[in-house]
Amino acid sequence: MTRIHLMWPELDKEMIEAAIQAWQNEKMVMGESVFKFEEEFARYVGVKHAISTNSGTMALSLALLGSKLKNGSKVLTTPFTFIATSNSIIHANMMPIFADIKLEDYILDPKESEKILRKEKVGGIMPVHLYGHPADMDAFMELKEKYNLVLVEDCAQAHGAEWKGKKLGSIGDFGAFSFYSAKNMTVGGDGGMVTTNDDEAAEKIRSLRDCGRKDKYTHIYVGYTARLNTANAAIGRVQLRRLDRWNERRREIADLYRRLLGDVEEIALPPKDTYGKSVYHLFVIRTKNGERDKLKKYLNDNDIEVGIHYPMANNQQPVYQELFGFRGGEFPNSEEAARNVLSLPMYPGLKDDEVKYVSEKIKEYYGR
Repeated sequence: MTRIHLMWPELDKEMIEAAIQAWQNEKMVMGESVFKFEEEFARYVGVKHAISTNSGTMALSLALLGSKLKNGSKVLTTPFTFIATSNSIIHANMMPIFADIKLEDYILDPKESEKILRKEKVGGIMPVHLYGHPADMDAFMELKEKYNLVLVEDCAQAHGAEWKGKKLGSIGDFGAFSFYSAKNMTVGGDGGMVTTNDDEAAEKIRSLRDCGRKDKYTHIYVGYTARLNTANAAIGRVQLRRLDRWNERRREIADLYRRLLGDVEEIALPPKDTYGKSVYHLFVIRTKNGERDKLKKYLNDNDIEVGIHYPMANNQQPVYQELFGFRGGEFPNSEEAARNVLSLPMYPGLKDDEVKYVSEKIKEYYGR
């Protein structure tokens, strides 16, 4: 069997032709495809506004800057996610603070969050729908109302995922999506999107992403050059039309992994959907005996590419230890996850036989 990839982004003739058509017939920056993509994405998520950006990190920052939060506000989030989540808070001139995760789903724990909210004056909360799994939005919306918080959903890995029938990115005050090349849908490069029902915030975010403009020569904010280019938007429009089909295939692959690996007691499998509907950006297992790195090597040696998302919690990152005085040990669930999680191959083009081969090799490693 040829090497099995961890992930494989889709880029085909239709997408390439869409980009070429945009280059040839539209403005390269802020062309017609950008605005059509925004309209279609807003309709898909079920919100009034979608504002495209040049990255998911910038989408998160602009959501915060478009809100009514002031400079220096504290924003609560998880230490177990890609560092861009908390970096975006810093870029917005605000302060990230952390609460630990629930180990069963790796998502910010509402109970741990409330412990922090009782002690500190916090202005915002940013749950991450990690690996494509929905956070408990009922619990987070309760915290939002109880503590008067701005709620930004980090949907960077959760395009099309749902909570009780509502698309993620439509429940809190803002959603923020990434179109980086490894995501469930991409734009053929970096890109992002902010979603909201707030008219005033949407107008401000549109200005901020375009150098703070009111019109061509009048600037009302110290803005950013954070636009999504036209060709990328054209690719995104094609990918959006295919997203539901791709996500359904991801769920089929996840179900097959579960059936094949359900009797391997040495690993924990991802949580099953309850009130939410996951889109399995990643299929992440957790070793229970500290053998993650040995298992990773064994799979690599058998031509299976696997990944670690993420090998360090953000309180263990050198830059945050220098900035905020973390020493490690502050968030035990996050740090246990960082020691033991392993991402298996997951993408719509993955074949059933390949899923079976990956599962057989995991069983082989554990002597099954």
